[in-house]
Amino acid sequence: MFRPLPALAAVLTLCLAAPAFADDPDPDQEDVPKGFTRLFNGKDTTGWKAHNGKTEAWKVEKGALYVKGGGGWLMTEKEYGDFELRLQYRLPKGGNSGVALRAPREGDPAYSGMEIQILDDDAPKHKDIKSWQKTGSIYHVVPSSKQPSKPIGEWNSYRIVCKGRQVTVELNGEKIVDADLDDYKEKSKDNPGILREKGCIGLQDHGGEGSLEFRNIHVKELK
Repeated sequence: MFRPLPALAAVLTLCLAAPAFADDPDPDQEDVPKGFTRLFNGKDTTGWKAHNGKTEAWKVEKGALYVKGGGGWLMTEKEYGDFELRLQYRLPKGGNSGVALRAPREGDPAYSGMEIQILDDDAPKHKDIKSWQKTGSIYHVVPSSKQPSKPIGEWNSYRIVCKGRQVTVELNGEKIVDADLDDYKEKSKDNPGILREKGCIGLQDHGGEGSLEFRNIHVKELK
């Protein structure tokens, strides 16, 4: 029977016991899905500008974009019409955030554009929220069918597709919204953004405890 030397055994034990950081990407080695381009370069906020907040409030560490307050919305400088967006996010306990779609550079992107909600749905302070406020919902318009979120502290993955009037949202591989925006035109008075065909993509800093993080943000424009 093989018996590792005491020193080697200690090293093996430490390796097995240590937390795995393999999911923290090296921005220089980050895999970009075929046909996609990076929206976030893993190093700084090039290509982004804050709206109703401060760009400098958004920081980068270990290939992840994070903010602890004062960031408002971080919006892409470029506008997108039909596209597929993929990203990962990690919420602090009680966290609240969102992803803006087709948003203009004025007003509240949640209404002047569209917001795909990000929330710690199980936090006590969120116990009385509406169905359209839950994770994955098109905020104030279309509630998500379920919330397959991972536990706080783990990374979640969004796949969001805007193609014409159709918006689909997948969270951690499960489809939770598949909406034809024309079916919700009666809500356009309060949510004019659902009528837009093009705009910025944005990330929201809604405040709260701890830091909110994003990484692996990729987009593919659709013809």
